[in-house]
Amino acid sequence: MSSGIIEIDVHGMNQFQAKTMIDAALKRANRGTYMIRIIHGYHSGTALRDMIRSRYRSHPKIIRIELGMNPGVTELVLRTLI
Repeated sequence: MSSGIIEIDVHGMNQFQAKTMIDAALKRANRGTYMIRIIHGYHSGTALRDMIRSRYRSHPKIIRIELGMNPGVTELVLRTLI
């Protein structure tokens, strides 16, 4: 993982499953990780997107949430690049 990005796909998962996968990615994120890119999709509704954006907004490891260029992607930024 030399790019510094962890990418996870939560398509088709329920909110509990997605939260479990995101929490695991946050736990394994090390100092070299600056972003977790979550692919949640958008054609099947907004429940996952809304859960991710509201639940992780105030997480202590996350400095900001960015919307991806694709509406089915949300990026959790853990640190800024210099």
